[in-house]
Amino acid sequence: MAQVKKRKLDKTRQDTLYFDSYSDVTIHEEMIADHVRTSTYRAAIMKNIESLRGKVVLDVGAGTGLLSVFCVQAGARKVYAVEACSIAEQAVKVVRQNSMEGRIDVIRGAVETVELPEAVDAIVSEWMGYALLHESMLNSVLYARDKWLKSGGLILPSRAELYIAPVADPVVEDRLQFWDTVKDQYGVDMTCMSDFARKCIMNSDIRVNSVTVEDVLAHPARFAELDLSSVSVEELRSVKGPFRCTSFGAAAVNAFCVYFTVTFPCADKPIVLSTSPFKAETHWKQALLYLDAPVDVVQDTVVAGTVSMYPSEDSIRHICIHVDYTIGEQKPQSKTFSIPDWSSETLP
Repeated sequence: MAQVKKRKLDKTRQDTLYFDSYSDVTIHEEMIADHVRTSTYRAAIMKNIESLRGKVVLDVGAGTGLLSVFCVQAGARKVYAVEACSIAEQAVKVVRQNSMEGRIDVIRGAVETVELPEAVDAIVSEWMGYALLHESMLNSVLYARDKWLKSGGLILPSRAELYIAPVADPVVEDRLQFWDTVKDQYGVDMTCMSDFARKCIMNSDIRVNSVTVEDVLAHPARFAELDLSSVSVEELRSVKGPFRCTSFGAAAVNAFCVYFTVTFPCADKPIVLSTSPFKAETHWKQALLYLDAPVDVVQDTVVAGTVSMYPSEDSIRHICIHVDYTIGEQKPQSKTFSIPDWSSETLP
């Protein structure tokens, strides 16, 4: 009988699987249909007309070429749209459809392997993954920055911040309480299923889901900030920081919510793209980290700890999140989470 276990994929295989996932129309439809995402990028590019007019731009991970087109509309002289997967063929069609063949060069390949004929004045990229760092595309942006960006060049976006907050997910509570209701409905006592259900539901997977404002139990705390003009790939191997917040009222904390913002520099006022549950929903939603068991809090209960984010040992493109935390007078706890990925293969 075959045994299913994790196999650490070599980097070439990881990259192939990653790029292949962007070869279908669905993911591009989802991203462009995300009005918050797409309209914020367009507004940020247009607000930088003075910096982009007559300049050379590198679009890292250009996809269908939409951001490259925005840059030309903002006056860029030349845009190098670098895209590693086959969607680049569609980007060529989009460029032609918009009569921008002389202004946008679509280059098929990973940014780490392609050659450009000149240095660039600006880099634009939509590199953010779930919980910000899932997929590790930021590494490619930093490579492009170090190799192709002129000194003092523009990076859009230029800064990212990570936040965490305790939440009470009512769906989880309903599922955990379900087994207490079976006897009343069907005459069979199944409360013994509760512990098993808790282990299955409140496991170590990072769940990507929408959190409603009503379920957030404290003001979110920022635990990390990345300055794209200076952060290094080495620093991305462990992004960590402390957090502290106090609960709004009486409730049961059963998860942490992690989300991010990115900021675009503009002459008058920076533009912020936020994935906060307090803002309009995006396709990134939020990352939910379920505790092993709910913890009751009251008004002003302190929830504090440290968050560490780092690449998975099985696949460097997949993120792990480790949280050391204390809730009120409870003893310190810790838990490590990861997003289920394609690095699980059947081995003989």
